[in-house]
Amino acid sequence: MTGAPDLDRALSFAILSRHARGRVVRLGPSLDAILHAHQYPPVIERLLAEALVLTALLGAMLKDDQGQLTMQAQTESGVVDLLVADYRDGELRGYVRFDADRLAEAPAAPSLFGLFGKGYLAITFDQATTKERYQGIVPLEGASLCEAVSSYFAQSEQIPSLIRAGIRHVDGGGCIAGGLLLQHLPEGETGRDRLHVRDDSPEWEHVAVLGGSVKADELTDPALPLETLLWRLFNEDEGDVRLLDTIALAKGCRCDPVHIADVLSRFPDDERADMANEDGLILVDCEFCARSFPIPLARPA
Repeated sequence: MTGAPDLDRALSFAILSRHARGRVVRLGPSLDAILHAHQYPPVIERLLAEALVLTALLGAMLKDDQGQLTMQAQTESGVVDLLVADYRDGELRGYVRFDADRLAEAPAAPSLFGLFGKGYLAITFDQATTKERYQGIVPLEGASLCEAVSSYFAQSEQIPSLIRAGIRHVDGGGCIAGGLLLQHLPEGETGRDRLHVRDDSPEWEHVAVLGGSVKADELTDPALPLETLLWRLFNEDEGDVRLLDTIALAKGCRCDPVHIADVLSRFPDDERADMANEDGLILVDCEFCARSFPIPLARPA
């Protein structure tokens, strides 16, 4: 197949006759930009890549473009003690905080429990228009972050869901990651009582079997358009598959020096003085983009 690689894009869809909705995403240069800012070890790189794919998938559930979806996995005793990824209006960012010495002693391919130990997963939806905020918290369980997010939907949302993700390292460096999210709607409508949604629904079983057949190589193949991938999976229901919005994905960080200076200006003078170094600068680090912002203690007259 010829043509431009299909990367850094999310495509939402619905399968009308099966009362299902979904989203498929594939990340490329945007993912590399996030990962390369930190030079993570391969194990942590794959973990964050999976988290960013999941965050892009969950972003489809936001009700307004300026809303924000945040996924956070945290523990107090693991090799990884914090993972944060968020999505807003097609922009992704994320970082992982981990103990490098303990990671060096871990197996080459540690399990999710081996990385985090006993922890929790929090998923937060912030709706910008209505100012509503919803957060669900579940134990961090399963063999992967995909399984942990699936548990979140089963426990907090009570929506039958299927999630798949794949990660590929390409020759010459770089990383491609892709994912698929499928959900069964209550009688095909978001406003109905969720008691009408059943994991053993014939409609859902059909869609889940087809979606579950997707391969990691398909999710991460830049030469395979997302539309073609959906056709491959759901061609039995071709007439009922409706393509919805497509969104360009990019690395985005909201660390703005002007905003940081404004926030610091609200602190009392003595507290700001304690933050400053001998050169009269307050150094503010952004964990997401791995940059430091020197903010003058005294604003120019």
